[in-house]
Amino acid sequence: MESSLVKDNPLLLPLNKEKTIYDGFITVQERDFRLRILLPPDRQVKQARLHCCWQLKHLLHGYEHIVKQRQQQSPDLVTFILELKTVLEVGLKSRHECRSIPPPQYYAQLISEMETLGWGKLLFIDTEFRTLRLKAEDSSRRQHILNIKLKSKHPVEAPECSADLPVPLAITWTPQSTLEQLHSQFLLLLESLTEFWDVLDEIDSKTWILEPEKPSRSDTMRRIAIGNNTSIKVEVDPRHPKMLPECCLLGAEHVVTPLRNKLNANMHLCGCERSPPAGRASTLFSESVLTAASLLR
Repeated sequence: MESSLVKDNPLLLPLNKEKTIYDGFITVQERDFRLRILLPPDRQVKQARLHCCWQLKHLLHGYEHIVKQRQQQSPDLVTFILELKTVLEVGLKSRHECRSIPPPQYYAQLISEMETLGWGKLLFIDTEFRTLRLKAEDSSRRQHILNIKLKSKHPVEAPECSADLPVPLAITWTPQSTLEQLHSQFLLLLESLTEFWDVLDEIDSKTWILEPEKPSRSDTMRRIAIGNNTSIKVEVDPRHPKMLPECCLLGAEHVVTPLRNKLNANMHLCGCERSPPAGRASTLFSESVLTAASLLR
């Protein structure tokens, strides 16, 4: 083990004959980091204490739990040093990617795309011109935000996108794509969810919502109070909002059981059609949910 340790880490040397104290440097990607290792008398790596230089501490920030895990799993010091170097390589790579400065054409491309899209749609951009927030409005005048994180090789590399949606944000991107095209895809997705949000907005305005306390546009569940310390939980399918939702009665069993029987017996009164005309879909659905809740009172 000693020969392997010295061969792989020639600048990390034992300071006593028991070889329980090592001090020196470990080299990762041609960079040297000061490290001192204190082993217990039995030389068990699990009980070792590490003292690092400030550069090494800074680099390992956020990876402490991984280092601790590798320390507990390593059978000897040679294995642990190898594992530590692997973690450091990941940290250095991540740090390099975060600090890589895009070429001048990146900024020219971004400004050109924003001029085409319209600066009025830009809500926020960070000082590195990497993170953007674009606003969008659906046909019901609801406001939405599209979060975009651009890569340094934009537009060759696809950006990371997120939004407050009840479905995955699937974006098609090619090296020729632009922010305007991205925004247009987002608007199309919003329109496909308009009926879903229309339904939930009506339910929110006409019932006592217990959960979620502050619904977001990504929430598909509502828990509605119906009295007698009971409530009904409904889960709406964003892709099929006109269908009767999955319902679950919550409360004491002796109270819930007769309510459940009553709901099942009167379900035909909800009037939810399998394929109603498009213009009536959301109205019929919300009426069905509201009727179902009222039948339990």
